[in-house]
This record gives sequence, C-alpha cells and structure tokens, in this order.
Amino acid sequence: MRNPEVVMIGLGYIGLPTAALIAQNKTQVHGVDINPKVVSTINAGQIHIIEPDLDKAVATAVKEGFLRASTTPVEANTYLIVVPTPFKGKNEPDISFVESATKAIIPLLKPNDLYIIESTSPVGTTEKMMNLIYSERPELDQKLYMAYCPERVLPGNVMYELVHNDRVIGGVNNESTERAIDFYAQFIKGDLHRTNARTAEMCKLVENSSRDVQIAFANELSLICDKADINVWDLINLANKHPRVNILQPGCGVGGHCIAVDPYFIVSDYPMESQIIGKAREVNNYKSFWCAEKVQTAKLEFELKNGRKPSIALMGLAFKPNIDDLRESPAKYIAQKVLQNANNEEYYIVEPNIDSHKVFKLTDYKEAYNKADIIVFLVAHNEFTALKLSNDKVILDFCGIIQKIK
Repeated sequence: MRNPEVVMIGLGYIGLPTAALIAQNKTQVHGVDINPKVVSTINAGQIHIIEPDLDKAVATAVKEGFLRASTTPVEANTYLIVVPTPFKGKNEPDISFVESATKAIIPLLKPNDLYIIESTSPVGTTEKMMNLIYSERPELDQKLYMAYCPERVLPGNVMYELVHNDRVIGGVNNESTERAIDFYAQFIKGDLHRTNARTAEMCKLVENSSRDVQIAFANELSLICDKADINVWDLINLANKHPRVNILQPGCGVGGHCIAVDPYFIVSDYPMESQIIGKAREVNNYKSFWCAEKVQTAKLEFELKNGRKPSIALMGLAFKPNIDDLRESPAKYIAQKVLQNANNEEYYIVEPNIDSHKVFKLTDYKEAYNKADIIVFLVAHNEFTALKLSNDKVILDFCGIIQKIK
C-alpha cells in the first residue's frame, strides 16, 4: 500500500467503520490500534466486532488495498483520533488516550496537515491538544488545521448512519473548520454544520445528556408506577397520545459508552450548574440497583411459597437490544449483582449476540426459559419476543418484552 491519505487511530466500534467508509471512497487509510490481535484480524479482511455490513466493507477495502492496520502510525495528510475517553476517580473524564494518540503522531506532522478528534471529549480538549502539538513542534504553529467532529451513530446501523447523519464540525479557527468540512464532504451525504471546536465538543455531550434525562424520566415513572400498582408501559402509551408528549420507554438503566458516560463530562466540569443532568445519572444508575433488588425479592418469595430454591434466567447482557456491545451495560451490572447474592440457586445467563463471555457461562435463551422458574427480561432482544410466556413462570420484565409479545 502506498503512503496513506488518512491515519485512523483507534479501530473500535466507531474507528473501524469510519476507516472502512473512507476506504470505500478509494482513499488510502492506515488504521492504528494498540491491540495486535485487532490489527491482524483486520489485515486478514475480517472484523472483531459485530456490526451489520461492516464485514463486507472491511473485506473489500483490505482486498482492494485501501485499508491496512498497524500498531503504529505513519505519515499521512489527515489524522483522525477515535480512541476511548474513560473515567478516573469520581467520574472525571480521562483524556490520556487522546493525548497519547496525539503524541504518537506529533513527530509525523507537517505543514497543512489536518488533525481531527472524534473521541467524546470535555470542552476545551481540542485546544489542549493544539497547545500540546505546538509546544513540541513550535515550527508548525498556525500551520496545521485542527477540528473536532463527534460521531452520532446508532449501534446496529452504523454503516448507514455514518453516511447519512448530519455532522457538527468545529475547528480551532475558521480555516480549520472549512478544511474539515471539505474532508468529510467526500463520504458523508448528511448536512455538515459549521461551528467552533468548543461548541462541537459540548454539542456531543448535550445530545447524549438530553437522551439520558429523557430516559431518567421514563425510569422514574417506572419506579412510581411499581408502587402505585400501575402498568407503566400502558401509562406511557396513553400519555403519548397527547400531541406534544413523547415519553421514552423505561429499561433496567442506561448503558453504552455514550449516554451512560457523556453526561459526566458536563457534571465534572460544571457541577453546580448541571443539577438536572446529574440527577438523571443518579436515577438511571439507581434503576439498575432497583432491578437487582427486585430479583432478590422474587427469589425469596419463590422460596417461601414453594419450599425450594428457584432457578433463574437472566435474559440479556448487552446495553441495548440486538447488539453485542456490553460496555457500561446495566444488564451486566444486574447479573453481577444478582450472582454476588447467590445462595446455591441455579442461574442461566443469556446473551444471544455473543458466543462466550470471560465471566459468565452463557446458555441458549430457549433452554434458559424452559429450565428456569424465574425469568428476568433485562434486554428486549428480538429472540425473546418469540417466546411463549407460561403462567407457571415468574416473569420480571424490566424492558417491555411482555408488551412486544402481546
């Protein structure tokens, strides 16, 4: 492969699909990941994550020579940073991966190169990386284009949404914004909205915080309805008949690397001002704890009524339906919490979208349903909607499966 046009640092759930999309545009892409197994998998034309249509895109890009992976970056004209931004301490964002990725390419940078961060980041991160670059390469000061452009895709539909969703693009100056716009316009059909880097960074955080707050309202309703002996699913359905009401569906919490995480970026930097955002995080975290307690109560009630310990099926581990992504999953937390309180009961852990798990022994969903006394629906996977519910089972439905079966 000749010298690449684009270096993509980070080949995970967003980085790899983006790299494949750019490569489909007949653009040379050099992907970088610190995991040698990921690198070798991609270079073999295969993928290490589940995402519809991604396998074909990667296989074609590798076969045609437009995509190659490595553990180290090389010289290019455009550098995209798509690495994790986890937490440290008390929900404080950790941008060390962004910083490490940036340091890795600093020796390679040359005048007129384009540097873009896509990783979810605290406000001001792009400017911090700009200062870092110029402190180590002062001769490049004001000679690079730097911008922030967050992704906004839905797992399970990433390849489509990468192309068709609008993007918000903010540079450290107007020239950087325009250069980044020109880059994304090559392979994105959605509208490209101009702004500055700080606004673009906050926009990503606000989008997911908004979702988190809305989900928290639905989850809070589910807690209230449980005490009031009201079917929350019927209630929300009726309330949504109002032309200006659109309540989301409750669940067993909130997961994923975006909605369950991004609000903390705001709360960490603006703790006094983000009262609703912070409280929403508390509500959604509490919902997972509440679900685990409900399982514990159902277990004890079954034992008192039947004189024996129940067998329990925990249905779903992913953070949302029909994907294999377990990051920040409330269902996984509930399973861990329930198993910590196990007292010789038999448990069946179900996740139809993965073949194995390093902690949980997985069971086929039909087998688990048939063998268990208590069925705990944690994730509304399509497979579960095909089950025929039986009156001899204790059903705990935390994700609306019963409504889907109806």
